[in-house]
Amino acid sequence: MKLFPDKLADALARKLPAVVIVAGDEPLQHIEACDAVRQAARERGIEEREILHVEGNFAWGRLHEASASLSLFASAKLIELRLGSSNLGQEGTKALKGYAEDLGDSGNILLLSMGKLDYRQQKSAWFQALDKVGYFVPVWPVDASRLGFWLRDRAGRHGLTLDLDAARLLGERTEGNLLAADQELQKLSLMLPPGTRVTPQEIAGGVEDSARYDVFTLVDACLKGERARVSRILAGLRGEGVEAPIVLWALTRELRTLLSLHQHLDQGQSFDHACKSQKPSIFEKRRPAYQQAIARLPVKRLHKLLLFAQRLDLAIKGASPLPVQDGLHDLALTLAGGKGMLAELPASYRIG
Repeated sequence: MKLFPDKLADALARKLPAVVIVAGDEPLQHIEACDAVRQAARERGIEEREILHVEGNFAWGRLHEASASLSLFASAKLIELRLGSSNLGQEGTKALKGYAEDLGDSGNILLLSMGKLDYRQQKSAWFQALDKVGYFVPVWPVDASRLGFWLRDRAGRHGLTLDLDAARLLGERTEGNLLAADQELQKLSLMLPPGTRVTPQEIAGGVEDSARYDVFTLVDACLKGERARVSRILAGLRGEGVEAPIVLWALTRELRTLLSLHQHLDQGQSFDHACKSQKPSIFEKRRPAYQQAIARLPVKRLHKLLLFAQRLDLAIKGASPLPVQDGLHDLALTLAGGKGMLAELPASYRIG
């Protein structure tokens, strides 16, 4: 049964299943989901806990041994199987499927902690077997459009009231780093009386810039037409030392995807079918952003952007005088529907 992190505590209060799978790469929500399972187990009187770290050459027979062995003072235990980004392999998938099929009435709880699961893995036999007897908690980063509201609600846990403008500013300074955002809220709760309404001025004066950016955040902002955010992310990437070829690769890949979508649509296919035709296919959650970009960027414009990207590639290799960082900003901002900084330079430098 699929549950999102904000619904997990209520579900555990009603029923503690034999298996809980927490999967995803966002640290704060991942930690809290696992903590909620541990707390629910303690409340059911399960005090014994065994932790198994899956690393290279892990002996999967240990999972069966852990479920079969109990101390003299416990009738059930919580087994934490921590996979991280490790690959299950054939032995692992067989062991997990066997575990689900041989549960019986042991009363044990299996907490499976791992990285993100794609849709193919969610269709696998081992996952389907575990999902039938437990909860699946996918942990996703909070989307930038929802981050301000998420932080405003989160502030209530720390006894604070956060103006939406203050929440959005906090989101800008900690974007993609929920742990840092929560730590800032904790610090504010220690410095301010309970119930204090926090203003943008207090955020600006007391919160360090802990934003964490990557090229995937950049392309999402480009697709959604978030021009101010695009400029901010590019500045953050430069500050973090992300190399220009990596940024160019990410932007060029999106240009080719948009051109491919246009081609499928021109052939009379539906937008959903065009998204499924991409390799890898575009998840439903991301399709509205692509739809916005398709409506904003005709084929002719995309071809010009792709030619400009090729000139940037030459500039990175030293074969063109085009200023690389300004060019990357131009490319990303134009993809987002804006106007780049090279507009006043000679025509040979411009996107056109």
